[in-house]
Amino acid sequence: MISAIASGQGKTTVTAALARHFTQAGKKVRVFKTGADFIDPMMLQQACGSPVLSLDLWLLGLPACRALLAEAAHQADIVLIEGVMGLYDGAPSSADLANAFGVPVLAVIDASSMAQTVGAIALGLRDFGPVQLAGVVANRVASAGHLSMIQSALRDIPVLGSLARQEQALPERHLGLVLPDEVADIDTILNQLAASLIIDDAAWQAITRVDFSEQDLNLPTVPRLLEGRHVAIAKDAAFAFLYPANVQALMDMGAQISYFSPVADETIPDDADAVYLPGGYPELHAEQLGRAGNWQASLQSFLTAQKPVYAECGGMISLVDDLIDQRGDSWKMAGILSGTITMQKRLAALGMQSWISSAGELRGHTFHYSTFACSLVPAAHTRRQKTQDQGEAIYRLGSLQATYFHAYFPSNYVASANLFLTASQD
Repeated sequence: MISAIASGQGKTTVTAALARHFTQAGKKVRVFKTGADFIDPMMLQQACGSPVLSLDLWLLGLPACRALLAEAAHQADIVLIEGVMGLYDGAPSSADLANAFGVPVLAVIDASSMAQTVGAIALGLRDFGPVQLAGVVANRVASAGHLSMIQSALRDIPVLGSLARQEQALPERHLGLVLPDEVADIDTILNQLAASLIIDDAAWQAITRVDFSEQDLNLPTVPRLLEGRHVAIAKDAAFAFLYPANVQALMDMGAQISYFSPVADETIPDDADAVYLPGGYPELHAEQLGRAGNWQASLQSFLTAQKPVYAECGGMISLVDDLIDQRGDSWKMAGILSGTITMQKRLAALGMQSWISSAGELRGHTFHYSTFACSLVPAAHTRRQKTQDQGEAIYRLGSLQATYFHAYFPSNYVASANLFLTASQD
């Protein structure tokens, strides 16, 4: 488990550097990401070369987490789990996940403005829970002398690795890292991170191995509720927030999957039975989306035929009348949902939520920097995980369902299948 005292310490950078380092050394590496996240897993997949799935006790449940970890442990030489926020933040936390399976924790500590105090932080992270702390990766280290001071203060906690301050870091924007496909020299950056990472091989070899049995691999059979159904998924730079597990869930339920690009003005496939519009960055591609007449006409025809369309967050944003970006410029969208989306610089909503339907609880999260002003009356609302208070609005218009909520399909296969079978979730 790669964790820290807080966000911003360099967890993703260090996890990516470790993944690329061990991959280049000929090891098979599997990486997971704790919590609800789309962007970090894309960067980590670029670093290790294999899909990065979510691993979260609330989103998935303990049996599913155990099965995913067991499968990865049987397939790979090294399994890394990037935590979320700080080690003990959230309920359940990254520490809870690590302790549930006896996974040792590696603490990433930004040492740029400290030296010996790294020791106090490491001891606190280890003992507060406690957790099985395997060691520390000191990030943003200034010199060999700086690293020596850190090592002397850590007592019985090993420095498993260190990473110097980087001239070229992983680029970021308002929702997190820039998507790897948009960074021309991303592999150069990852290779440089791996080359700059100093590893204590003996300390790594001493880390306690976590063993799983064959029984741990067992998961319930997925119901084939979408057998024979063709689900078309929007996928491009504007519609990029797509859990790999969601796509796999659709296929496991029997669906045929295809992709199309609204940004490229591609139409929905003629033989599609349902459409999935995931989240992403429509605000960065508003001009192209507004001019995508072929895509918009195919969507209107699809809805006129009363075929199900499920749109979440960025997918919903692309369907409104107008989108006002952070510069204040206004762009015409598809005009399906009457109203205006306004981007803002401050966070509008963040956190885990549930959609309660007749098929049970469908879990997921919300994370957006925009507001939706409209006259539509929500058909339902999600519930916030922590308080059970009212969460995101769910809008229904004909065969369309739209919401800011990002669903995690494996949390409830029946409820997820219903999104693509019917226009109604009770």
